[in-house]
Amino acid sequence: MLSQTPIDEARWAAVVARDRAADGEFFFSVRTTGVYCRPSCAARLPRRENVAFHVTPAEAEAAGFRPCKRCKPTEPPLSQRYAETVARACRTIAEAETPPSLAELAAQAGLSPHHFHRVFKAVCGLTPAAFGQAERARRVRAALGETGTVTEAIYDAGFNSGGRFYETSAKVLGMTPTQARKGGKDTVIRFAVGQCSLGAILAAATPKGVCAILMGDDPDVLVRDLQDRFPRAELVGGDPEFEATMARVVALVEQPAAGLDLPLDVRGTAFQQRVWTALGDIQAGRTASYAEIAEKIGAPKAVRAVAQACAANALAIAIPCHRVVRNDGGLSGYRWGVERKRTLLDREAAA
Repeated sequence: MLSQTPIDEARWAAVVARDRAADGEFFFSVRTTGVYCRPSCAARLPRRENVAFHVTPAEAEAAGFRPCKRCKPTEPPLSQRYAETVARACRTIAEAETPPSLAELAAQAGLSPHHFHRVFKAVCGLTPAAFGQAERARRVRAALGETGTVTEAIYDAGFNSGGRFYETSAKVLGMTPTQARKGGKDTVIRFAVGQCSLGAILAAATPKGVCAILMGDDPDVLVRDLQDRFPRAELVGGDPEFEATMARVVALVEQPAAGLDLPLDVRGTAFQQRVWTALGDIQAGRTASYAEIAEKIGAPKAVRAVAQACAANALAIAIPCHRVVRNDGGLSGYRWGVERKRTLLDREAAA
Protein backbone atom coordinates (compact mmCIF):
# COMPACT_ATOMS: atom_id res chain seq x y z
CA MET A 1 0.00 0.00 0.00
CA LEU A 2 1.25 3.48 -0.88
CA SER A 3 2.57 5.32 2.16
CA GLN A 4 1.65 9.00 2.43
CA THR A 5 2.96 11.94 4.36
CA PRO A 6 0.37 14.18 6.06
CA ILE A 7 0.97 16.76 3.34
CA ASP A 8 0.33 14.20 0.60
CA GLU A 9 -2.80 13.04 2.38
CA ALA A 10 -4.13 16.59 2.42
CA ARG A 11 -3.22 17.07 -1.23
CA TRP A 12 -4.92 13.84 -2.27
CA ALA A 13 -8.04 14.85 -0.33
CA ALA A 14 -8.07 18.14 -2.29
CA VAL A 15 -7.77 16.22 -5.58
CA VAL A 16 -10.63 13.90 -4.62
CA ALA A 17 -12.76 16.93 -3.69
CA ARG A 18 -11.64 18.82 -6.83
CA ASP A 19 -11.00 21.74 -4.49
CA ARG A 20 -10.54 24.97 -6.46
CA ALA A 21 -9.09 26.63 -3.37
CA ALA A 22 -6.04 24.38 -3.74
CA ASP A 23 -5.35 25.45 -7.33
CA GLY A 24 -1.90 26.99 -7.53
CA GLU A 25 -0.74 25.47 -4.24
CA PHE A 26 0.39 22.25 -5.92
CA PHE A 27 -0.07 20.11 -9.04
CA PHE A 28 -0.47 16.37 -9.46
CA SER A 29 0.79 14.07 -12.19
CA VAL A 30 -0.65 10.75 -13.36
CA ARG A 31 1.92 8.10 -14.32
CA THR A 32 -0.43 6.15 -16.61
CA THR A 33 -1.43 9.15 -18.75
CA GLY A 34 1.77 11.20 -18.61
CA VAL A 35 -0.04 14.45 -17.82
CA TYR A 36 -0.12 16.76 -14.84
CA CYS A 37 -3.17 18.71 -13.62
CA ARG A 38 -4.36 21.29 -11.15
CA PRO A 39 -6.28 19.90 -8.09
CA SER A 40 -9.69 20.96 -9.42
CA CYS A 41 -9.33 19.14 -12.75
CA ALA A 42 -12.69 17.65 -13.78
CA ALA A 43 -11.12 14.68 -15.55
CA ARG A 44 -11.75 11.16 -14.29
CA LEU A 45 -10.17 10.58 -10.86
CA PRO A 46 -6.94 8.53 -11.22
CA ARG A 47 -5.88 5.69 -8.95
CA ARG A 48 -3.93 6.96 -5.96
CA GLU A 49 -0.91 4.73 -6.64
CA ASN A 50 -0.43 6.41 -10.03
CA VAL A 51 -0.36 9.95 -8.61
CA ALA A 52 2.60 12.11 -7.63
CA PHE A 53 2.58 15.72 -6.40
CA HIS A 54 4.60 18.71 -7.60
CA VAL A 55 5.02 22.25 -6.30
CA THR A 56 5.23 23.93 -9.73
CA PRO A 57 4.45 23.12 -13.37
CA ALA A 58 8.18 23.32 -14.10
CA GLU A 59 8.83 20.57 -11.55
CA ALA A 60 6.16 18.35 -13.13
CA GLU A 61 7.53 18.94 -16.63
CA ALA A 62 11.08 18.23 -15.46
CA ALA A 63 9.77 14.86 -14.30
CA GLY A 64 8.57 14.18 -17.86
CA PHE A 65 4.87 15.11 -17.63
CA ARG A 66 2.95 17.34 -20.03
CA PRO A 67 0.15 19.82 -19.09
CA CYS A 68 -3.44 18.56 -19.12
CA LYS A 69 -5.45 19.97 -22.01
CA ARG A 70 -8.61 19.99 -19.91
CA CYS A 71 -7.65 21.99 -16.81
CA LYS A 72 -4.71 23.84 -18.47
CA PRO A 73 -2.46 24.04 -15.41
CA THR A 74 -0.01 26.45 -17.06
CA GLU A 75 -2.75 29.11 -17.37
CA PRO A 76 -4.27 31.15 -14.54
CA PRO A 77 -6.88 29.30 -12.41
CA LEU A 78 -10.35 29.07 -13.89
CA SER A 79 -11.78 31.32 -11.17
CA GLN A 80 -9.27 34.03 -12.08
CA ARG A 81 -9.98 33.64 -15.79
CA TYR A 82 -13.71 33.90 -15.13
CA ALA A 83 -13.19 36.99 -12.97
CA GLU A 84 -11.18 38.61 -15.76
CA THR A 85 -13.82 37.62 -18.31
CA VAL A 86 -16.59 39.17 -16.23
CA ALA A 87 -14.51 42.30 -15.59
CA ARG A 88 -14.07 42.77 -19.33
CA ALA A 89 -17.81 42.28 -19.84
CA CYS A 90 -18.58 44.85 -17.14
CA ARG A 91 -16.30 47.37 -18.84
CA THR A 92 -18.02 46.67 -22.16
CA ILE A 93 -21.44 47.24 -20.62
CA ALA A 94 -20.29 50.41 -18.85
CA GLU A 95 -18.71 51.91 -21.97
CA ALA A 96 -21.45 50.97 -24.46
CA GLU A 97 -23.88 53.67 -25.61
CA THR A 98 -26.64 51.06 -25.91
CA PRO A 99 -26.79 47.85 -23.84
CA PRO A 100 -24.99 44.97 -25.60
CA SER A 101 -26.99 41.76 -25.97
CA LEU A 102 -26.24 38.59 -24.05
CA ALA A 103 -25.13 36.94 -27.29
CA GLU A 104 -22.67 39.76 -28.00
CA LEU A 105 -21.16 39.59 -24.52
CA ALA A 106 -20.91 35.80 -24.66
CA ALA A 107 -19.21 35.93 -28.06
CA GLN A 108 -16.66 38.41 -26.71
CA ALA A 109 -15.95 36.03 -23.82
CA GLY A 110 -15.74 32.97 -26.09
CA LEU A 111 -18.51 31.20 -24.17
CA SER A 112 -22.02 30.07 -24.96
CA PRO A 113 -24.75 32.53 -23.87
CA HIS A 114 -26.04 30.12 -21.23
CA HIS A 115 -22.57 29.43 -19.78
CA PHE A 116 -21.61 33.12 -19.85
CA HIS A 117 -24.86 34.09 -18.09
CA ARG A 118 -24.16 31.55 -15.33
CA VAL A 119 -20.52 32.62 -14.92
CA PHE A 120 -21.38 36.34 -14.88
CA LYS A 121 -24.01 35.89 -12.17
CA ALA A 122 -21.73 33.68 -10.05
CA VAL A 123 -18.88 36.21 -10.14
CA CYS A 124 -20.80 39.49 -10.12
CA GLY A 125 -23.88 38.57 -8.10
CA LEU A 126 -26.14 40.06 -10.80
CA THR A 127 -27.23 38.93 -14.21
CA PRO A 128 -25.75 40.85 -17.19
CA ALA A 129 -29.14 42.50 -17.74
CA ALA A 130 -29.42 43.61 -14.10
CA PHE A 131 -25.85 44.94 -14.16
CA GLY A 132 -26.62 46.86 -17.34
CA GLN A 133 -29.74 48.36 -15.80
CA ALA A 134 -27.80 49.35 -12.67
CA GLU A 135 -25.09 50.96 -14.82
CA ARG A 136 -27.68 52.95 -16.81
CA ALA A 137 -29.36 53.98 -13.57
CA ARG A 138 -25.99 55.23 -12.32
CA ARG A 139 -25.67 57.28 -15.49
CA VAL A 140 -29.14 58.72 -14.91
CA ARG A 141 -28.22 59.78 -11.38
CA ALA A 142 -25.06 61.45 -12.69
CA ALA A 143 -26.85 63.10 -15.61
CA LEU A 144 -29.85 64.38 -13.67
CA GLY A 145 -27.80 67.24 -12.31
CA GLU A 146 -26.14 68.05 -15.64
CA THR A 147 -28.77 67.91 -18.39
CA GLY A 148 -31.64 70.22 -19.09
CA THR A 149 -34.48 67.78 -18.56
CA VAL A 150 -35.19 64.42 -16.97
CA THR A 151 -36.01 63.00 -20.41
CA GLU A 152 -32.58 63.97 -21.73
CA ALA A 153 -30.91 62.29 -18.76
CA ILE A 154 -32.87 59.07 -19.29
CA TYR A 155 -32.05 58.79 -23.00
CA ASP A 156 -28.44 59.93 -22.53
CA ALA A 157 -28.01 57.06 -20.07
CA GLY A 158 -28.98 54.50 -22.70
CA PHE A 159 -32.62 53.81 -21.87
CA ASN A 160 -34.54 53.30 -25.09
CA SER A 161 -37.83 54.08 -23.40
CA GLY A 162 -38.62 56.61 -20.75
CA GLY A 163 -41.54 54.46 -19.68
CA ARG A 164 -39.29 51.49 -18.91
CA PHE A 165 -37.11 53.61 -16.64
CA TYR A 166 -40.03 55.22 -14.84
CA GLU A 167 -41.38 51.74 -14.01
CA THR A 168 -38.38 51.11 -11.74
CA SER A 169 -37.20 54.63 -10.94
CA ALA A 170 -38.48 54.68 -7.37
CA LYS A 171 -36.50 51.54 -6.52
CA VAL A 172 -33.39 52.71 -8.35
CA LEU A 173 -33.32 56.33 -7.17
CA GLY A 174 -35.38 56.11 -3.98
CA MET A 175 -37.71 58.79 -5.38
CA THR A 176 -39.02 60.01 -8.73
CA PRO A 177 -36.42 61.12 -11.31
CA THR A 178 -37.61 64.72 -10.99
CA GLN A 179 -37.17 64.65 -7.23
CA ALA A 180 -33.73 63.05 -7.61
CA ARG A 181 -32.69 65.77 -10.07
CA LYS A 182 -33.71 68.34 -7.48
CA GLY A 183 -31.68 66.61 -4.78
CA GLY A 184 -34.81 65.39 -3.04
CA LYS A 185 -36.65 68.70 -3.33
CA ASP A 186 -40.36 68.39 -2.50
CA THR A 187 -39.60 65.19 -0.55
CA VAL A 188 -40.54 65.61 3.12
CA ILE A 189 -38.38 63.63 5.52
CA ARG A 190 -39.14 63.79 9.22
CA PHE A 191 -36.31 62.97 11.57
CA ALA A 192 -35.23 63.04 15.18
CA VAL A 193 -31.94 62.63 16.99
CA GLY A 194 -31.64 61.15 20.45
CA GLN A 195 -29.51 59.12 22.80
CA CYS A 196 -29.66 55.41 23.51
CA SER A 197 -27.48 52.92 25.35
CA LEU A 198 -25.24 52.66 22.25
CA GLY A 199 -24.70 56.41 21.86
CA ALA A 200 -26.30 58.89 19.47
CA ILE A 201 -29.07 57.65 17.19
CA LEU A 202 -30.99 59.24 14.31
CA ALA A 203 -34.24 58.01 12.82
CA ALA A 204 -35.78 59.43 9.65
CA ALA A 205 -38.87 58.58 7.62
CA THR A 206 -40.60 59.52 4.39
CA PRO A 207 -44.36 59.10 3.99
CA LYS A 208 -43.56 55.58 2.75
CA GLY A 209 -41.74 54.46 5.89
CA VAL A 210 -38.55 54.63 7.96
CA CYS A 211 -35.70 55.37 5.54
CA ALA A 212 -32.75 55.71 7.92
CA ILE A 213 -31.61 54.52 11.33
CA LEU A 214 -28.09 55.78 11.97
CA MET A 215 -25.88 55.34 15.04
CA GLY A 216 -22.67 57.00 16.14
CA ASP A 217 -20.92 59.12 18.70
CA ASP A 218 -21.66 62.60 17.32
CA PRO A 219 -25.30 63.63 16.62
CA ASP A 220 -24.14 66.36 14.22
CA VAL A 221 -22.35 63.78 12.06
CA LEU A 222 -25.56 61.75 11.81
CA VAL A 223 -27.54 64.79 10.71
CA ARG A 224 -24.94 65.66 8.07
CA ASP A 225 -25.12 62.09 6.79
CA LEU A 226 -28.87 62.47 6.32
CA GLN A 227 -28.41 65.86 4.63
CA ASP A 228 -25.85 64.40 2.23
CA ARG A 229 -28.33 61.72 1.19
CA PHE A 230 -31.05 64.27 0.49
CA PRO A 231 -29.33 67.63 -0.04
CA ARG A 232 -32.50 69.46 -1.11
CA ALA A 233 -35.19 67.47 0.67
CA GLU A 234 -37.35 69.17 3.25
CA LEU A 235 -35.98 67.81 6.51
CA VAL A 236 -38.41 68.29 9.36
CA GLY A 237 -37.09 67.90 12.91
CA GLY A 238 -38.78 68.40 16.24
CA ASP A 239 -42.11 66.97 15.05
CA PRO A 240 -44.00 65.82 18.17
CA GLU A 241 -45.84 63.15 16.18
CA PHE A 242 -42.52 61.65 15.10
CA GLU A 243 -41.39 61.18 18.70
CA ALA A 244 -43.48 57.98 18.89
CA THR A 245 -41.53 56.56 15.95
CA MET A 246 -38.26 57.61 17.56
CA ALA A 247 -39.24 55.89 20.80
CA ARG A 248 -39.89 52.63 18.96
CA VAL A 249 -36.50 52.86 17.22
CA VAL A 250 -34.73 53.42 20.56
CA ALA A 251 -36.63 50.45 22.00
CA LEU A 252 -35.32 48.37 19.09
CA VAL A 253 -31.76 49.08 20.23
CA GLU A 254 -32.55 47.82 23.72
CA GLN A 255 -34.40 44.75 22.45
CA PRO A 256 -33.11 44.03 18.94
CA ALA A 257 -34.63 40.54 18.95
CA ALA A 258 -38.11 42.09 18.98
CA GLY A 259 -37.70 43.64 15.53
CA LEU A 260 -39.23 46.90 14.29
CA ASP A 261 -42.96 46.84 13.66
CA LEU A 262 -42.94 49.84 11.32
CA PRO A 263 -43.02 50.15 7.51
CA LEU A 264 -39.60 50.66 5.92
CA ASP A 265 -38.59 52.75 2.93
CA VAL A 266 -35.70 50.57 1.70
CA ARG A 267 -33.55 52.11 -1.02
CA GLY A 268 -30.72 50.38 -2.82
CA THR A 269 -29.64 48.55 -5.92
CA ALA A 270 -31.25 45.27 -6.94
CA PHE A 271 -28.29 43.33 -5.54
CA GLN A 272 -28.28 45.24 -2.25
CA GLN A 273 -31.97 44.60 -1.76
CA ARG A 274 -31.45 40.87 -2.36
CA VAL A 275 -28.78 40.86 0.33
CA TRP A 276 -30.88 42.88 2.77
CA THR A 277 -33.86 40.58 2.26
CA ALA A 278 -31.64 37.60 3.08
CA LEU A 279 -30.43 39.36 6.24
CA GLY A 280 -34.02 39.68 7.38
CA ASP A 281 -34.32 35.89 7.30
CA ILE A 282 -31.58 35.42 9.93
CA GLN A 283 -33.33 34.69 13.21
CA ALA A 284 -32.50 36.77 16.26
CA GLY A 285 -29.86 35.05 18.36
CA ARG A 286 -28.29 33.45 15.31
CA THR A 287 -25.62 34.59 12.86
CA ALA A 288 -24.63 33.83 9.28
CA SER A 289 -21.38 34.29 7.40
CA TYR A 290 -20.96 36.52 4.38
CA ALA A 291 -20.33 33.36 2.33
CA GLU A 292 -23.61 31.83 3.54
CA ILE A 293 -25.53 34.95 2.53
CA ALA A 294 -23.85 34.91 -0.89
CA GLU A 295 -24.84 31.26 -1.29
CA LYS A 296 -28.41 31.97 -0.24
CA ILE A 297 -28.95 34.70 -2.84
CA GLY A 298 -27.53 32.47 -5.56
CA ALA A 299 -24.22 34.32 -5.94
CA PRO A 300 -21.63 32.19 -4.08
CA LYS A 301 -18.68 34.07 -5.58
CA ALA A 302 -19.99 37.49 -4.52
CA VAL A 303 -18.84 37.39 -0.88
CA ARG A 304 -17.08 40.75 -1.11
CA ALA A 305 -20.14 42.33 -2.75
CA VAL A 306 -22.30 40.97 0.08
CA ALA A 307 -19.98 42.63 2.61
CA GLN A 308 -20.25 45.90 0.70
CA ALA A 309 -24.05 45.66 0.67
CA CYS A 310 -24.02 45.16 4.44
CA ALA A 311 -21.83 48.25 4.82
CA ALA A 312 -24.26 50.26 2.66
CA ASN A 313 -27.24 49.44 4.87
CA ALA A 314 -28.70 52.66 6.30
CA LEU A 315 -31.33 50.95 8.47
CA ALA A 316 -29.34 49.77 11.47
CA ILE A 317 -30.83 46.80 13.34
CA ALA A 318 -34.08 46.96 11.34
CA ILE A 319 -32.09 45.31 8.54
CA PRO A 320 -29.90 43.13 10.79
CA CYS A 321 -26.46 43.34 9.17
CA HIS A 322 -25.07 42.96 12.70
CA ARG A 323 -25.94 39.25 12.45
CA VAL A 324 -23.39 38.66 9.68
CA VAL A 325 -19.97 37.45 10.80
CA ARG A 326 -16.76 36.03 9.31
CA ASN A 327 -16.54 32.37 8.32
CA ASP A 328 -14.74 31.59 11.59
CA GLY A 329 -17.50 33.28 13.60
CA GLY A 330 -15.40 36.32 14.43
CA LEU A 331 -16.86 39.80 14.34
CA SER A 332 -15.82 41.78 11.30
CA GLY A 333 -16.28 45.43 10.45
CA TYR A 334 -19.60 47.05 11.24
CA ARG A 335 -20.65 50.42 9.89
CA TRP A 336 -21.54 51.64 13.37
CA GLY A 337 -18.65 50.04 15.24
CA VAL A 338 -17.73 46.48 16.18
CA GLU A 339 -18.48 47.08 19.88
CA ARG A 340 -22.05 48.06 19.03
CA LYS A 341 -22.31 44.90 16.94
CA ARG A 342 -21.06 42.80 19.85
CA THR A 343 -23.56 44.39 22.23
CA LEU A 344 -26.49 43.80 19.86
CA LEU A 345 -25.56 40.15 19.39
CA ASP A 346 -25.17 39.68 23.17
CA ARG A 347 -28.61 41.18 23.75
CA GLU A 348 -30.18 38.91 21.16
CA ALA A 349 -28.44 35.87 22.62
CA ALA A 350 -29.69 36.76 26.11
CA ALA A 351 -33.24 37.19 24.82
